[in-house]
Amino acid sequence: MTASSPSPTDAIAAGTPAFTRSNRALFFGGFSTFALLYCVQPLMPLLSREFALSAAQSSGVLSISAAALAVSLLVTSAISDRLGRKPFMVAALAVSALMTLLCAFAHSYPQLLLMRAALGIALGGMPAIAMAYLAEEIEAPSLGLSMGLYIAGSAFGGMAGRLVVAVLSDLWSWRAALAAMGVLGLCAALEFWRSLPRSRNFRPSARGWEALPAGLRRHLADPGLPWLFGLGFLVMGCFVSMYNYIGYRLLGAPFGLRQGVVGGIAFLYLIGIFSSIWAGRLADRLGRRNVLWIMPALMLAGLLLTLADRLPLILAGMAVFTFGFFAAHSIASSWVGRRARAPQALASALYLFFYYLGSSLVGSLSGLMWGRDGWPGVVAMLASGLLLALLIALRLRGLAPLAPREAALAAC
Repeated sequence: MTASSPSPTDAIAAGTPAFTRSNRALFFGGFSTFALLYCVQPLMPLLSREFALSAAQSSGVLSISAAALAVSLLVTSAISDRLGRKPFMVAALAVSALMTLLCAFAHSYPQLLLMRAALGIALGGMPAIAMAYLAEEIEAPSLGLSMGLYIAGSAFGGMAGRLVVAVLSDLWSWRAALAAMGVLGLCAALEFWRSLPRSRNFRPSARGWEALPAGLRRHLADPGLPWLFGLGFLVMGCFVSMYNYIGYRLLGAPFGLRQGVVGGIAFLYLIGIFSSIWAGRLADRLGRRNVLWIMPALMLAGLLLTLADRLPLILAGMAVFTFGFFAAHSIASSWVGRRARAPQALASALYLFFYYLGSSLVGSLSGLMWGRDGWPGVVAMLASGLLLALLIALRLRGLAPLAPREAALAAC
């Protein structure tokens, strides 16, 4: 058995010092992951000008990292099932911070893409393993809150990364901005290493790679997990596409905003910090199936508001959209952790594989829609994806809960 859910006697309980330390560490882990991965979003128009790129080509600086991360997740989760959780997460955060520093010295766009791909590979040692760590170590009634705090760290990282890079690139250069992000990432890695309690419920797998095909078949045969994977693909793809291309719209006519002002839109990520924690608590109380479907509906409503020509309405739409995304991700990811049987890290990796694959594929396709039809084309594409996500969430409302024996197996 590769992973075990905590028993009542050894689980990290809410209100204990270990609970505070683990949540602080995972908050910093989520912060660094999102900050280092998505800090290049506000730089895309600058890279388009410097390297003579289209919007779709410029999006490669993010898409290649997300694609590399998606593939890396499956490999690192299998290795961590054999060797442990904390060392992989610490190494992932430290190496990705170093790669961000190196990006500041790239001499060409292909060289920048190569280092961003390496960053994505390194970051593969963080997200799925973090979700598996929480599922193994945190008591079940508090898992939704802990997952929400981890995703709140992601939201804060997304905000801080975009904001720092946008302001510093406006004042100095995009290279100085990426160097600053690398230093912040190293600080986050140090705090993560210092704070995270050692695993107490991890059980290493003796089978290693031999267990991977069986684990894949088990998770993909589950009546609920593949739908959660698909929902993650859709909501993340739509979210990244929104923030990828809204900058192009607001920098151009009729708005003509400055780069630093457009980067300030990252403050909307603060809404995600609130919504992920709120949604985690609400799902713990009312059940995930009863709450999840509301979130893609909110995202769709916010998306449609961005078609307006008035900046306050666009910002209001983005706020609603951001609220819905982080809430949906918080609920879906904790549902994967609760439902998955061993190997749990692989289940989390599959969810995040599709999650980041959506970031890469939908983000790139949206760039083509921007080049062809502008913002209305992007909205039309994302609205189709969110309608499909809503249908998936409604279908999950009828998902039968795990039987007592299956739930016991999931704890093994």
